[in-house]
Amino acid sequence: MPHAHRSTSTTSRGSLRRYAQKRDFAQTPEPKGQKLPRGRALRFVVQKHRASHLHYDFRLEADGVLKSWAVPKGPTLDPKERRLAMQVEDHPLDYRDFEGVIPKGNYGAGQVIVWDRGTYKLAEGTNPAAEIGRGKIKVILHGKKLGGMFTLVRMRPRDGSENAWLLIKDKDAGAESGWDPERHSESVKTGRTLDDVAESRHAAKWQSNRTAARSGR
Repeated sequence: MPHAHRSTSTTSRGSLRRYAQKRDFAQTPEPKGQKLPRGRALRFVVQKHRASHLHYDFRLEADGVLKSWAVPKGPTLDPKERRLAMQVEDHPLDYRDFEGVIPKGNYGAGQVIVWDRGTYKLAEGTNPAAEIGRGKIKVILHGKKLGGMFTLVRMRPRDGSENAWLLIKDKDAGAESGWDPERHSESVKTGRTLDDVAESRHAAKWQSNRTAARSGR
């Protein structure tokens, strides 16, 4: 067991290298990725992100990091809808609480809200990182919006890319035909929408500029 723990720690640090390389932490309020204690329950988060394109970032805790997929149309409780999910770089565990504005000129610039979050269990297997590595993971989500079993499965590579997956809601008690994530637009952390986050940012800038003008600067 001690050997496995050391291996996981090394893997986690290495997998966050790409995350750190893409960001200037002097410019963006995103977390650097501090080491957090792990609880027994595995955590998940879905962040709604308006950058160059609106999408939802689906993240599962695995191997000490958040394994992450960008889902353009967002997760749904409708089993008939298969959502494209593009795997992106791993994110640190403390990213699951991030909500705010990534400034212009930075990677992923735009507004972010915590659209849903909670815990999950594996429906198959015992190691989420190993299941992801095999190209298929079945999870049971316990979130405020999303619940029940979901399957993430890697699509056959095209043009040398292995990043394309499908996110599918399984047929169970949590399924709901026609369920649209855009009709559930508020943050589960603060109750804000993306527009609220953008407006609060603009108000803060306006207040700052007005204060500077009054002081003659």
